[in-house]
Amino acid sequence: MTEVVTITENAAVTTEALAHLGEGMIAYVKPVRSEDVPGLFPQAPQIAPGLQLFALHAADGTPIMLTDSRESAIANAWSQELQAVSVH
Repeated sequence: MTEVVTITENAAVTTEALAHLGEGMIAYVKPVRSEDVPGLFPQAPQIAPGLQLFALHAADGTPIMLTDSRESAIANAWSQELQAVSVH
């Protein structure tokens, strides 16, 4: 069952509520530069500078994967039954 949440104009949304929004259903595809990889994926091997890559993150911001193709990131989200959305 899908839960629908309606937020009214005067409703206060807590940081904790925002962190759980879309959890288990949404993944974010974000373009990243290779220079930013160590901060996002500390376990990743060293990557040459100047490359355009794509990171897939869970709704709470947890990094899931890193790839050189936006399409690969989306395919990985779909394979995990997550709806991929873009973040710029």
